Amino acid sequence: MIPLAVPNLAGREAEYLQECITSTFVSTVGPFVGRFEEMVAEASGAKYAVATSAGTTALHAALVASGVRHGDLVIAPSFTFIASVAAIAHCGAQPWLFDVAADSWTLDPRLLAATLEAETERAEDGILRHRATGQRVAAILPVYTLGIPADMDPIVALAERYGLPIVSDAAAALGTSYKNRPSGALGADFTMFSFNGNKTVTAGGGGAIVTDDEAKAKLFRHLTTTARVGADYDHDMVGFNYRMTNLQAAVGCAQMENLDLFLNAKRRIAIAYRDAFADLDMVEPFPDPDYVRNGHWFAGVVLRRDFAGHLPDLRARLREAGIDARPFWKPAHLQAPYAAAPATAMAVSDDIWHRVLTLPCSTGLSTSDQAKVIEVMRNEIAKS
Repeated sequence: MIPLAVPNLAGREAEYLQECITSTFVSTVGPFVGRFEEMVAEASGAKYAVATSAGTTALHAALVASGVRHGDLVIAPSFTFIASVAAIAHCGAQPWLFDVAADSWTLDPRLLAATLEAETERAEDGILRHRATGQRVAAILPVYTLGIPADMDPIVALAERYGLPIVSDAAAALGTSYKNRPSGALGADFTMFSFNGNKTVTAGGGGAIVTDDEAKAKLFRHLTTTARVGADYDHDMVGFNYRMTNLQAAVGCAQMENLDLFLNAKRRIAIAYRDAFADLDMVEPFPDPDYVRNGHWFAGVVLRRDFAGHLPDLRARLREAGIDARPFWKPAHLQAPYAAAPATAMAVSDDIWHRVLTLPCSTGLSTSDQAKVIEVMRNEIAKS
């Protein structure tokens, strides 16, 4: 089976893991954690990075550090992996779900501007509230879908106008850029990266936040290390045990040494699919806005609307040929836990989610294996 996305562990991962075992630093204390944080900060263009146990825990703690609390609303795109909105729910808050822009699959800033103008008000207490429910609007959580940074300049301007912090879910966007600015330096208060096994760079799991604000970085680190004060068992607030282990960081360091190589491979794979299917009327390419350096985390196709019903059968035939191809995210507004959340119209999200087919895109994907995927795809589409 040609897998969808598996780690590329051809670097110094085994060497660094052996160092952890030899030194006995296998838990949350050890030199690789600090080294990994420095590498992530540098790659993201931010001053500070704090590693965590997962991307989801990083989002949760960043929202808490940004003041999100029970009963609040947090603006987020509906077309996202479920963890983005789960992090909001973990705060006792509720997502306010927005549609995405068709050219990027990220939070639509024009829709955001119009909706904030029409559906919020500044109450007598000075708090921005959702007019229909009276809930406090507490933050904006853009998602950098597929490693495509959201259109952040207008989003940051709106956040400043309305006094809202930004926590960006850049899970798959490490090493990307927006208008020639790196993904960790786009104006968000916190930006999260994930190092899950299917990400371009993995630590076998884990996450990190980056920020340019030293006080925010210190607060986040304090929250994610049980809010412990000093060497004794004193804790000054409700904290979380969200630390990355030295073992994970060791793998992450080895991976970061090959970040540019991996990003180039992702881009090569995505371009090869785009060019190979350019003449087919039945499929469209994934978005690739010209104002970003796209991370191309996943590659694949979008089936034409009148061909979308063939997706399950096409996927099954690819699997029979030894090719792992999968659908993509089901939007949050269609998920049971968030069906009652406030939401905008979802013209784009409803249109695209059931038409997406992701194709093998591991950074170690061979030219011959990709050629097989392309050949089988073209043959099967021709039969449909």
